[in-house]
Amino acid sequence: MKVSILTPNFSKGGVDRAYLLAQVLRSLNHDVEILGFLFGEKIYPEPPPDLPIVCLPGNQPPLFTSVRHLLSKIDGDVVYAVKPKPASFGVALLKKLQKRCPVILDIDDWEMSWMGGDEWRYRPGLKQFARDVLKSDGALRSLDHPLYLRSMEKLVSRADAITVDTQFLKNRFGGVYLPNGKDTGMFDPQKYDPEESRRKYGLSDYRVLMFPGASRPHKGLEDVLVALDRLNQLDLKLVIVGGSPYDDYDRHLIEKWGRWVIKLPPAPFWQMPEIVAAAHVVVVPQRDTVTAQAQFPIKLTEGMAMAKPILASRVGDIPEILGNTGFLVNPGSPEHIVERINEIFQDWDLAQDRGLQARERCLAHYSVNAMAPIVENSLSQLR
Repeated sequence: MKVSILTPNFSKGGVDRAYLLAQVLRSLNHDVEILGFLFGEKIYPEPPPDLPIVCLPGNQPPLFTSVRHLLSKIDGDVVYAVKPKPASFGVALLKKLQKRCPVILDIDDWEMSWMGGDEWRYRPGLKQFARDVLKSDGALRSLDHPLYLRSMEKLVSRADAITVDTQFLKNRFGGVYLPNGKDTGMFDPQKYDPEESRRKYGLSDYRVLMFPGASRPHKGLEDVLVALDRLNQLDLKLVIVGGSPYDDYDRHLIEKWGRWVIKLPPAPFWQMPEIVAAAHVVVVPQRDTVTAQAQFPIKLTEGMAMAKPILASRVGDIPEILGNTGFLVNPGSPEHIVERINEIFQDWDLAQDRGLQARERCLAHYSVNAMAPIVENSLSQLR
């Protein structure tokens, strides 16, 4: 069958998961396309070159004209919406009303956790409400306003099937567990020479602690940098790949801890295995927040697939995902990170062996091949 995947934004915020779902569906020999709006300057990360996409500008008024245009482009037998957002799930439900096509909703994050969760309330005065609606930059002009996100959550039961990637989300929304896996054929350490990757990216002189993702306060990078301050070993560097597309958080980190930080620019989807190959250690030091508990960090399976030692915190599903293959720390504990960094480099053979075990665990539980039967079963129940 043909599956139309809807991403809420081609400029981060769901597009990584959309690419992954496309890989899984194509491994099952389904036709796939990804559709959605671009609320930003450019598509990031870039899609695989052979993946069909339909990307429409999201900032052109009137919005209903853009939505109508997108609806006309959706021709899949099934619509697979990424995130319960108006630009993805909302459009999918409109298509369901229009053509009676089944809709699968994929939830990989709790969107309301960024806005205060269940405690959030919208109680504007009359003038504020008018500004929110009428001004060109009014809050209610944004499809990501929590008022709309909460409304979308109330419609989750309208989906014909639901997939989620953490136990937190399963407890909250139900559905079938579908991990944030990885194409282990693409992310294959045998294809890359770590020394050559480090040379290419200017990292040959360093022991590289890599964070290949969007830096945000709940990701715990400040705890790693405090640990590096305490270690005070100049060849240890935190390498951030891509950084935050949302704000200037990277600048804050560099201003305070610049001697420990190396930032690599955003990279296309297909380039990430080569970049991760340059890491000595992949770090996933999530802090213990509701937002982090709801997430399956995609950088975790990138490190596992590339057989890297992984330093991660005991938050959410992370201990279960890693099993006994990683180096776990308490969240928000720079002193514990110091101990683990010392442990890793003092017995490098053991660290590398755990990296190899992590790849084997990824192949068994968190690969595209492991995800495929779960997706196929969800599709079969729609027929």
